[in-house]
Amino acid sequence: MPWDGVAAGELLVRGHSVVNHYYGDAGESAFSVDALGRRWFATGDVAKISPQGVMQICDRTKDVIKSGGEWISSIELENIAMSHPSILEAAVIAMPHARWGERPLLLAVERPGVEVSREALLEFYQARSAKMYSPDDVVFVTELPHGATGKIQKSVLREQYKHHTVAAHKH
Repeated sequence: MPWDGVAAGELLVRGHSVVNHYYGDAGESAFSVDALGRRWFATGDVAKISPQGVMQICDRTKDVIKSGGEWISSIELENIAMSHPSILEAAVIAMPHARWGERPLLLAVERPGVEVSREALLEFYQARSAKMYSPDDVVFVTELPHGATGKIQKSVLREQYKHHTVAAHKH
């Protein structure tokens, strides 16, 4: 992976304090073997490396949106939504797309007493994100599902919205 701060890839690690196998055959898919026969542990994280060699973890592999060969960070899109004054909480998940494979779907909770239109929120992304990375649709919800630790349960959202598509008139 180039050290350009732009290209992203799955983070693999190895070392003396990194697990190199699971009990029995469980979890064998979490490991890769390189050309020298060394085993690497797949962390489940997506990372970028700057020209100075600084690594930034930017998403989880299960949460990244794979659109037309590009990886779109759900976290970066969520941060943009959360910077809008009308948005209290946001989650971005992949929705199926016939041409691109997946496209971003923004699920947003509005702040009490404040409203923003779908169009205005999508327009908010124009100055903050490349068009191909911006969400294709917005669904306003009253709340997002959280686990015991307070983390948004994206697996629940992916199941709930697995058949969501953008209607032709919304393009």
